[in-house]
Amino acid sequence: MNASAPFLAVEQLTVQRGSRQLITELSFELHAGQMALLVGPNGVGKTTLLRTLAGLAPPTHGRVTWCETAIDRLPPESRSDIVYRGHLDGLKKDLTVRENLQFYRALRGGAAELDGILAELELGQIANRPLRYLSAGQRRRTALAALRVCRARLWLLDEPTTNLDVAGRHLVARWIVEHVKQGGMAVLATHRPEEVAAGGTLLIEL
Repeated sequence: MNASAPFLAVEQLTVQRGSRQLITELSFELHAGQMALLVGPNGVGKTTLLRTLAGLAPPTHGRVTWCETAIDRLPPESRSDIVYRGHLDGLKKDLTVRENLQFYRALRGGAAELDGILAELELGQIANRPLRYLSAGQRRRTALAALRVCRARLWLLDEPTTNLDVAGRHLVARWIVEHVKQGGMAVLATHRPEEVAAGGTLLIEL
């Protein structure tokens, strides 16, 4: 990879779903230590864009590349650089909180210590409880905790503070800012851009 090249490059991206064109000729780049915030009303295409950046939905025109490789052609070892969190938690309901995090840690090759993360998210006392018995907020906290146990450089997050209380929103916002300051990257769809906006943040209005 060229040292000056962006990690994530979006070039003339157009996405159409059915007869409706959601995104038209969108271009932006992310280098290490940068974040992009996607803002706009519901239904405008924020989730669709995140799924396209993750390689889960094909663009109509244009392209998305990670380290100069098309996102849909990344080898498995490069896929671990990217983590996507959508509206669904992506958790196994029959596993406990701890077992879910252990699964993600092993899957992503992480080495994070779990007890500190569980305590920070106030999940310590329910760490051995199956997900199916948790509230929506507790499941959301568990899904976001999975971000901390993997080594992904790019976080693609769809309304990450949904179902969280004020303290939980502030904690997740701090995590995101710290991730970026440490050289990571993030693209967030959010109705609260003021929670995470910092110097150098790209604001993309859809």
